[in-house]
Amino acid sequence: MLSMPAIAIDVLDFQSPQEAERFRALAAEIRCLVCQNQSLADSSAPLAQDLRAEVLEQMRAGRTDQEIRDYLVARYSDFILYRPTMSVTNLLLWFAPLLMVISGLWLLIRKLRQATPSENSTVSGHDMPDSED
Repeated sequence: MLSMPAIAIDVLDFQSPQEAERFRALAAEIRCLVCQNQSLADSSAPLAQDLRAEVLEQMRAGRTDQEIRDYLVARYSDFILYRPTMSVTNLLLWFAPLLMVISGLWLLIRKLRQATPSENSTVSGHDMPDSED
């Protein structure tokens, strides 16, 4: 029962320890399109197995890591990368948190200014009726 996950993951034969290390580093940067919250290295989905074989094949064909990433992005979109590149299509993804913080601060400052009484509307002692003791 404990060996079942090991059966699901394909075994790749690497030609050298350097190739294995490069493959692991690259596969850790690529998202499994089926699992979506696992890297290509961690997933046991059939598509992930196919993509691992494709990545290894491209490595052996002499392509650089960037060329492999570019190929995968062209085929599957920026979503396949855990660290998507900055481009016009995903500017909102990169800057939405900053815009939300700025908007929140602006709303907080505006609300605090409304809650603070202005100096002109303070009540002076002359405007209050005298109380009789």
